[in-house]
Amino acid sequence: MGFIQKAGREVVAFCKISNRIRKLQIRNIPPHLQWEVLDSLLVQYGVVETCEQVNTDSETAVVNVTYSNKDQARQALDKLNGFQLENFTLKVAYIPDEVAAQQTPSQQPRGRRGLGQRGSSRQGSPGSVSRQKPCDLPLRLLVPTQFVGAIIGKEGATIRNITKQTQSKIDVHRKENAGAAEKSITILSTPEGTSAACKSILEIMHKEAQDIKFTEEIPLKILAHNNFVGRLIGKEGRNLKKIEQDTDTKITISPLQELTLYNPERTITVKGSVETCAKAEEEIMKKIRESYENDIASMNLQAHLIPGLNLNALGLFPPTSGMPPPTSGPPSAMTPPYPQFEQSETETVHLFIPALSVGAIIGKQGQHIKQLSRFAGASIKIAPAEAPDAKVRMVIITGPPEAQFKAQGRIYGKIKEENFVSPKEEVKLEAHIRVPSFAAGRVIGKGGKTVNELQNLSSAEVVVPRDQTPDENDQVVVKITGHFYACQVAQRKIQEILTQVKQHQQQKALQSGPPQSRRK
Repeated sequence: MGFIQKAGREVVAFCKISNRIRKLQIRNIPPHLQWEVLDSLLVQYGVVETCEQVNTDSETAVVNVTYSNKDQARQALDKLNGFQLENFTLKVAYIPDEVAAQQTPSQQPRGRRGLGQRGSSRQGSPGSVSRQKPCDLPLRLLVPTQFVGAIIGKEGATIRNITKQTQSKIDVHRKENAGAAEKSITILSTPEGTSAACKSILEIMHKEAQDIKFTEEIPLKILAHNNFVGRLIGKEGRNLKKIEQDTDTKITISPLQELTLYNPERTITVKGSVETCAKAEEEIMKKIRESYENDIASMNLQAHLIPGLNLNALGLFPPTSGMPPPTSGPPSAMTPPYPQFEQSETETVHLFIPALSVGAIIGKQGQHIKQLSRFAGASIKIAPAEAPDAKVRMVIITGPPEAQFKAQGRIYGKIKEENFVSPKEEVKLEAHIRVPSFAAGRVIGKGGKTVNELQNLSSAEVVVPRDQTPDENDQVVVKITGHFYACQVAQRKIQEILTQVKQHQQQKALQSGPPQSRRK
């Protein structure tokens, strides 16, 4: 009996140890960090069973995290302890069960700074608990030109009244596209304020139509950046069908063929009464805002690793979105539209994409790939399939670093928006770059130190396959796998190493000097 009791105690002790090594405490989390950003960082290392905020007196936030197994927890500890996040250095440690039990998870909005309440919408930061702040993504409408006067009102009285009642910032772009049948309107406010302003504009248009005996149907037209439309539609159109059914409206979306690099917006046309169209606008913009916020959350994780990066460089967001720059300092008036790269030499990158996505990348009659090539300033070619049943295809991108950044970014974005991965899944692609065989050792480093540091810095998987036979140019392949920013960081760091190797060779050549002429 004593043996059984002892064995039982040992089993309990083992279970406690097993649970303990799955639990981590993460301290010094930036006070205004969004939950989405933290979540997307944690799930890189495994399945998170629980993540609870702990009430502490510290100015920064503290959370207890439980992973599904000890290996995942150990990897998260190794990677995140000392990790720089928005100029804060994370501190991560294992926590015993008894310590975790004594700490109270945050159930209410905190009085001090921190992650704040983790509500069902999981949006915002501490400042948004008591009062909702305007969304960075505006609502963009398209209205018939003949109704613009009524929307503005005499001496601007009507639009001022809407602005005041809904606490919105409203811009009627009446001077743009002179002679056009429709004009765009931009509304920036809270989701509630935006919807109220939209409904007011719809009511004004319907009343004006009655007054001028306008007999045609007046639909609600919403302009949305193409990057978000795929997720709005949903797999097999399920999201859009549900919105139609729930709001009793008919919704159509303009075709992809109408897009240009200078106009990446698609028109979402909603037909119904004022009430039903207003309800549809709420649901449509809810989906679009979710996509926008998820994209920014995942991008900000890696954006700080590329100095001078402006996320608008990718053209992933509309210029009116007011998207905050990822850098810590204030944006400069001299900030260039694209990241400034020191190296301007032409590079060639082989990017491997799902075979099913080739049609979307090429576009109808090759229009999309031609536009992409012009936009990025790069040569973009798709290599023939290696086999009839090949699951991936190779895209050959040739151009300077800035062109690589833009071209690869758009390809990643296209694969995401066309739903070749699930909405909650990040696009991860494999890229190959060729390096001189004599420089491969520098990329790997002594005992693999450099390549390990490179993987920790970028979150990409970097592999220099062993026993490679150099090609005719005496080059070998470096394989990089990860999401867009991870791949970009890894590519830039490898190019920095290659630049250093070339500079070292040039210095050696200069030191040895030119061959001396023989005396006669």
